[in-house]
Amino acid sequence: MNGGFEYHETLGRDANGASVLGWLAARHRHSSEAVWRGRIAAGQVSVDGELAAAEDALRAGQRLAWRRPPWEEPAVPLGFAILHRDEALLAVAKPRGLPSLPNGGFFEHTLLHRVRLVHPEAVPMHRLGRGTSGLLLFARTREARRAVAAEWRAGRVEKTYRALVSGVPREPRFAIAAPIGLVAHARVGRVHAAVAAGKPARSQVDVLEARGGEALVAVRIATGRPHQIRIHLAFAGHPLVGDPLYLTGGLPGPQPGLPGDGGYRLHAERLVLAHPTSGARLELACVPPPELREA
Repeated sequence: MNGGFEYHETLGRDANGASVLGWLAARHRHSSEAVWRGRIAAGQVSVDGELAAAEDALRAGQRLAWRRPPWEEPAVPLGFAILHRDEALLAVAKPRGLPSLPNGGFFEHTLLHRVRLVHPEAVPMHRLGRGTSGLLLFARTREARRAVAAEWRAGRVEKTYRALVSGVPREPRFAIAAPIGLVAHARVGRVHAAVAAGKPARSQVDVLEARGGEALVAVRIATGRPHQIRIHLAFAGHPLVGDPLYLTGGLPGPQPGLPGDGGYRLHAERLVLAHPTSGARLELACVPPPELREA
């Protein structure tokens, strides 16, 4: 049982005129309208520090908060390994199955919480999907956070992953440039997918090894859109083996899984960037799990 948590959000203009109940039920669909009504009635929801009623009208700029009592989180692997540590940066190896950040019923059973038990100053510079293993970078100072964020925005951080895909690509090396945006999802409203009106995204794929009807590939991404590798490889006709969400074409199937569902094999293997303090080239690596290594 964890210690519970209080969620806060500052409302934007899209909240104008919405009721407290309507806003929460539409915005946070992990809980039903009946559950939200019960939380409001139990005094767990406030607006600008005052207890809220279900039908209270909201307006932009208000501060909405709701207190979630302690709950039992799903069991996940909680261990992690430190790959690099200096005065500015911390790099760790995330196990497959451990969420990076609090979301979807996970709070203390997340990499962020576990890392901050040891390094409370650590701020994640990116995230990995729950089913993805490998290297995740944290900044330990404000200056390091700003410097790394600037490198990321400028596209100067090299990110390489390994994945096991369905089918064997015809070309040993190929590029994917499908835009990524939001599309409808039957269970959570919207998810990211390959869509013409989306934001630009670029991936470079190298085939490392053919395995019958599957292939081990390395993927270097020049952009960092949500679920980019899963979407791009599916768009190219080679979805990740075991991916419950993305089908060939880079879109969710008719009965799609959830974005956080596992089953696929994806590993963040390598990160190269300029060190935020010295400016020297820093290359970080995390050894892939056995199923993602060449024979």
